[in-house]
Amino acid sequence: MSLEISHRERLGLAAALIALVAGGAGYGIARLGGSDGSSAQMADPGRPPLYWYDPMVPTQHFDKPGKSPFMDMPLVPKYADGASSGAPGVSIDPSTSQTLGLRTAVVRRGEMASSLTAAGTIDFNQRDVAVVQARAGGFVQHVYARAPGDVIGAGSPLADVLVPKWAGAQAEYLAVRRTGNVALTQAARQRLALLGMPPGTIASVERGGQPHNVITIATPTGGVIKTLGVRAGMTVAAGQTLAEVNGLGTVWLNAAVPEAIAGSLRPGQAVRATLAALPGETLSGRVSAILPETQADSRTLTVRIELPNRGGRLKPGMFATVSFGGGAQQALLVPSEALIRTGRRTLVMLALDKGHYRPAEVQTGRESGGDTEILAGLSEGEKIVASGQFLIDSEASLSGTEARPIHGASVAAKAAAGGTLYEATGRIEQLSSGSVTLSHEPVPAIGWPAMTMAFRLGNPALARGLKVSDRVRFGFDQPPAGPTVRRMTKVTGQ
Repeated sequence: MSLEISHRERLGLAAALIALVAGGAGYGIARLGGSDGSSAQMADPGRPPLYWYDPMVPTQHFDKPGKSPFMDMPLVPKYADGASSGAPGVSIDPSTSQTLGLRTAVVRRGEMASSLTAAGTIDFNQRDVAVVQARAGGFVQHVYARAPGDVIGAGSPLADVLVPKWAGAQAEYLAVRRTGNVALTQAARQRLALLGMPPGTIASVERGGQPHNVITIATPTGGVIKTLGVRAGMTVAAGQTLAEVNGLGTVWLNAAVPEAIAGSLRPGQAVRATLAALPGETLSGRVSAILPETQADSRTLTVRIELPNRGGRLKPGMFATVSFGGGAQQALLVPSEALIRTGRRTLVMLALDKGHYRPAEVQTGRESGGDTEILAGLSEGEKIVASGQFLIDSEASLSGTEARPIHGASVAAKAAAGGTLYEATGRIEQLSSGSVTLSHEPVPAIGWPAMTMAFRLGNPALARGLKVSDRVRFGFDQPPAGPTVRRMTKVTGQ
């Protein structure tokens, strides 16, 4: 008999845990209205319920209160206004909140560093390419031991080419030169240059007094041979490409950045890169270009960084991790764990007065250090649930509570401030717990010129961490009591 009771107790505990953890908000939230959890106490005597239901099986309706046939818990009343009981929305008494482990956080304004990490690969600098071509048609007499991929220096020979028509022009030039006629000699020499002879070949003919119709083709710059199209015994035509040489003085680091966050990057932005081939070493550079084409398969943009390649240590194809740095920017922040991402939208759970909770839709931005930037949907100072919000969201969904739309936050903020909030930048001249004197810039919205004046502080905490001579960005309104600062943050980097 004792074994049977123990087995039932274990079943009861398991059912209670499932009810608490599952999305329906469980037994704890179902008991929001009364201390003993009875259905009769949860009902509002002033409003007859439409029906009764089990939060774990909300599709099954009952016409009277009682125990749920599915779980060991009382049925919950459903009213015509969409609330299960009590005030509209989700209401939780303090003892139940503590049991559920609810934790709240205040929407705050703080600094968020602009940082992004992406993967990248080293590539050749395609701007540093030399094309080696034949200056005139001829025959390849000799090739030097070169192959694609070889690293060579500037002036390295590739092949010796015999150019038959140069022999006649050079013999004619030498004959005219022996006549002593300066004008004819100059014209004959000009003809050699027009036939494509390099100045070094012409000078060699002048010094030796003999035709020189075999030219050694060399590379004008050092680097790696990308292509090599010259072989012994072949015939070449004027202008034919014999080789391409890519310089190695600088290389490109191409980073793949997701298009959703690439909009914050700018040419000239500082970059740091680490390579698996160079452990413990950090390379510095700047963004040289953001390519205009998005990769359709990965939905990424290519960001190009040009890096110096001292000693040729950076080899094309090497893998790198790229960090895009930037200055810290002011932003409205919430803990990332407070967000409820449904796939269609992002919600937070507002913590209102007297244990009431309501979902609110938000638009999010960057994420860093456990915080997420809120672009729209919340106002500074509002309270949200940071832990346990999924249980409340499940109960809100069951009770039909609608989420506050994004534009609702701005309306609420204006109402709390008592009017329009004006923004300005200024310097603190005097500071106390209840007022601040600011030398501020013009406020075009209300026609104020630049001047020094005193403002009331809507909250003494606004002065915390600030001192005289600090530059601040502040927001103020104009209630009957006088201009009042509602928001004030220190301006950094100035």
